[in-house]
Amino acid sequence: MDSYRNSDPRPPIMRGSPPAMVPPKLDWDRPPWNRWAFQHIREILPTAEVWRGNGHRHRLERAEVDLDGLPVEDSEGKPSTLAGLLDETYTDGFLVLKHGKVAYERYFNGMDERTLHLSQSMAKSITGSVFGILAGRGLIDPARPVTDYLPELGATGWAGASVQHVLDMTTGVRFSEEYTDRYSDIGQVDVATGWKPVPPGSDPDFRWPSHMFELILGLKDTVRPHGAAFEYRSIETDVLAFIMERVTGKRLAQLVSEELWQKLGADESACFTVDSAGYAVADGGFNATLRDYGRFGQLILDNGGGIVPADWIEATRNGRHGPDFSPSLPEGSYRNQFWIENPRSRALMCRGVFGQMIHIDWNTGMVVVKLSTWPDFSNLACSTATLKAVHAIAAALR
Repeated sequence: MDSYRNSDPRPPIMRGSPPAMVPPKLDWDRPPWNRWAFQHIREILPTAEVWRGNGHRHRLERAEVDLDGLPVEDSEGKPSTLAGLLDETYTDGFLVLKHGKVAYERYFNGMDERTLHLSQSMAKSITGSVFGILAGRGLIDPARPVTDYLPELGATGWAGASVQHVLDMTTGVRFSEEYTDRYSDIGQVDVATGWKPVPPGSDPDFRWPSHMFELILGLKDTVRPHGAAFEYRSIETDVLAFIMERVTGKRLAQLVSEELWQKLGADESACFTVDSAGYAVADGGFNATLRDYGRFGQLILDNGGGIVPADWIEATRNGRHGPDFSPSLPEGSYRNQFWIENPRSRALMCRGVFGQMIHIDWNTGMVVVKLSTWPDFSNLACSTATLKAVHAIAAALR
C-alpha cells in the first residue's frame, strides 16, 4: 500500500461530510491511516486531559538557521539533504533547540504548532520522569519489591522483582512485544487499552482482557531471573504507572499535569488515551504538540530545571551498554524509561514506534524532536539515517 510521503498526493482520509475515507478501527495506526490518525487521536479514542494549568507559558526564543539544504545521508546511505530526509521518513513535525532556542522548526502533513501528536513509547519517558519526581520525594523507593506497592502482583511474574527492575525493563516476566502479531501480548494490550477491537475470527474460548490491570494480573510466567537481562516490554511502564497511582491516590493524567505539564510552561494541554477503567495508557498513549515535546526535552537537558531531580537524571544517563539493547543503538542502553545513545555522550533518547524521537545531548546543548508516521512499526535504516542527521545538525550548529 502507498504510504504517502509528504511530497506525494494526500489521501482523502476523513475529508468531506461524510468523509470519503474513514480509518478502520482495527488498522487506524497502519498506513495510510496513521498519517491522519496520529494527529487526531481525540477523534477516534477516549482520552483524558493533561491540563497545562493557568500558569505561565515557557516562551521559546528563536535563533533560526535554514538547515533545509544541510547535506545528510538518506536511508540508503546516499547523499541527500535534511529536507529530503524529512520527506523520505514521513515526518509530521521536526524541531531543533540549541541552548534552549528554536534553531529549526518544520511542519508537514497538515500538522501545525497546536496539533497534538501521538507519542507512542516516548510516553514511557514522560511517565518515568514523573516517577523520578515521586521517588525524589521519598514516596516510592525503587529498591523495594513491586509487591510492596501492588500486593496483587504477588501471584504474577513480577513476584520477587524490584521497582528498579521494572524501571529498567530487566524483570524476567514473559511478555511478547511482537507488534505485527495481533494475538501476542502487545496485541492484547491493543485490546485492553481500547485501541483496537478483538480481532475478527478470534478463538471464542479465549478471554481477551477488558482493561490493562486485568492484563497485568494475567501475566504469570517468567523466562529468566529478575535483573538478569534487558528486554524491551511496554507493559513494564504500565506497572510503574499503577504504582504511582496507588501511592498518590491520583490518576496518571492528573499526576503528569500537576507534577510536570503545569510546571513545564507548556503551550497546550496534552492528553492520554484511556482504557475502559479510565486508566491513562502510560506506555504509549500520550499526545502533545511538537514544541511541548521540545520543552520536555529541554527540561531534561537543564538537569530537571528544579522539577525532575537532577540526581535522577544523572542516574538515568548511566547504564550498561552493548549490542543487546537495540539494533539502531549498537552502543546503547536503557535506564529509568529512557534510552542512552552511547557511553561517551550519554545522550538520552525518548523513542516510539512509527518514528517518534526526542534526542537530548548535553555535549552539544541540543534537543531534537521528530514526530513521524512511518508505514512500519520500526525501520532500522530510517532510525540510523535520522540519528546521523542529528549529529550532522550538531556539527552545523557548533
